[in-house]
Amino acid sequence: MKKLVHFIKLVWSVSPAYILLLVADAFCKAAKTLINIILPMLLVDELTTDKDIEQLFFYAGLIVLNNVGMTLLTNTLGRFIKVRKENTGNGMMKLMSEKIMNLEYSYLEDPVYLDLKERAVFAVNNQNVITNLILVVSDIVSQGATLLGLAAVLLTLGPVLLIVLAVGIALMLWVYYGISQYQRKITEEIIPINRRFSYYFQLAFDKEVQKDIRLYDMEEMITERILAFSKETCDFFEKIQKESGKALGKIAAISEGIAAFSYGYVGIRTLGTTFGPQLSLGALTMYVSAAINFSQIINTFGQNAVAMMQFISWLDPYMEFMSLAEETKQTGKLPFSGEIETLEFKDVTFTYPKAKEPVLVNVSFQIGKGEKISIVGLNGAGKSTLVKLICRMYQADSGQILINGRNIDEYEYLSYMNAISAVFQDYRLFNFTIAENISCESPKEDENTKERSKRVEQLIDEVGLREKIDELPNGIESRFGKEYDEEGIEMSGGQGQKIAIARALYKKASMVILDEPASALDPIAEAEIYEKFNSLVEDKTAIYISHRMSSSVFCDRILILEDGRVTDFDTHENLMKKTESLYYKLFQSQAENYKLKEA
Repeated sequence: MKKLVHFIKLVWSVSPAYILLLVADAFCKAAKTLINIILPMLLVDELTTDKDIEQLFFYAGLIVLNNVGMTLLTNTLGRFIKVRKENTGNGMMKLMSEKIMNLEYSYLEDPVYLDLKERAVFAVNNQNVITNLILVVSDIVSQGATLLGLAAVLLTLGPVLLIVLAVGIALMLWVYYGISQYQRKITEEIIPINRRFSYYFQLAFDKEVQKDIRLYDMEEMITERILAFSKETCDFFEKIQKESGKALGKIAAISEGIAAFSYGYVGIRTLGTTFGPQLSLGALTMYVSAAINFSQIINTFGQNAVAMMQFISWLDPYMEFMSLAEETKQTGKLPFSGEIETLEFKDVTFTYPKAKEPVLVNVSFQIGKGEKISIVGLNGAGKSTLVKLICRMYQADSGQILINGRNIDEYEYLSYMNAISAVFQDYRLFNFTIAENISCESPKEDENTKERSKRVEQLIDEVGLREKIDELPNGIESRFGKEYDEEGIEMSGGQGQKIAIARALYKKASMVILDEPASALDPIAEAEIYEKFNSLVEDKTAIYISHRMSSSVFCDRILILEDGRVTDFDTHENLMKKTESLYYKLFQSQAENYKLKEA
């Protein structure tokens, strides 16, 4: 119930109108059923007694009006519900997207939470569980209201029939409970299989892996995995169907037994016995109809209850994901203004969540405004971690990170982030236009449209992409990728790097970071990109991270990281004098490897 209430609150936050429409529809259906039980009684009694033509037409008209009017009303509500259903489903996915954006960044690098996210997406997309759960809850509300009304009608006959119905209902619910527990157990076993099946199935549609699949002839292996998981899934469903068939057989027997008793008991009461006052023929039709409807609705009610529990169990990953703690972006209250004058690390130690050893240990250094700094170290030395800490993706275990003399957590998050720009190693270009990828702003027409376009065109020139852009029919309005646009474009690695750099420069931040974005390029191309970028950042503070030492030569100072500790922080010239240092060995080794042979 807690999960259900939480889910309904989420749906209400997305679309209150949808909930209200479903409730209105539920009570309309309940009212239609109850009125169709009561009015025929009045009509039959009139036929068997006074036979007043006007009264007969009046009751007949009410029956027709009830059926036509309620059908028209429920169909009208259904039309609005259908529209709201789509909007609500999209809204629930939007909530999940916003949740991902607001999560602590550490969750996005933790396999446990990445797995949870995948299971949540699987439940929503593959099993359509959100829509199904909303509809089944709506049916339960409608059936619950109808059952209460029918119970009130049956109670006027006395307690006997209602007691028998209650016993039958209890037996039905007991059967339903047993099958629901079995289905839940099977569901828990089948979800991991479905996930693996989904992974291998999606490989066939993933263009990024097609080269490897074809080159290494992996089709047969992947197909065998898909068929194996498919067979395993079918075996589970066969078990579910067998057990469900047995349960439905028991429920059908109980339902038929209730119907037989209802006919018999009401028939005897109609003939007039010691069981109570004689019933009219109209009352006979009402009570029999009420009993039969009660039995049938309780049967459907039980099925929906089982389905609801099943959907809730499938929805567990979504609900768990939505309950994760969000990033505390608003801890700082001080708006950041002006430019970054100084950046200082003071005895900073940091350990990744669930890691046993810290990746940074007592790191201390200071950077001044306009300095160009290169961070050098072997894999795992903590270079990228420094950047993540500066960008407030993680918080240090101890020590302080100071910008302009204040702890970065004291600054209001958005204003602080506006002062920093970065190009990461795993940067992404999106299925937007070139202009949108650079500006990261909506393409809507406003007073800043011309200024945005002018700025984008200027950066295209500065990063050296003018020739490429001029070749494109739609220029900076060309869209990346062909998934959504037949005229979509693709770019080489180096060209993509330049778009990412243009995006970093468009932001007009006072500190710019390059975290190995050109690692996939050859050394000469990478050196050209770094040199070009260094000239473009002008008087901004810049931090460069690269495995290749060529990017360090033009920097003011080089920070050396070894095993998470700062071992040196000096100019290239001074570091090259230390022939036993890590920097000297790395530089000499790479210079030898990248030396061009004379023809």
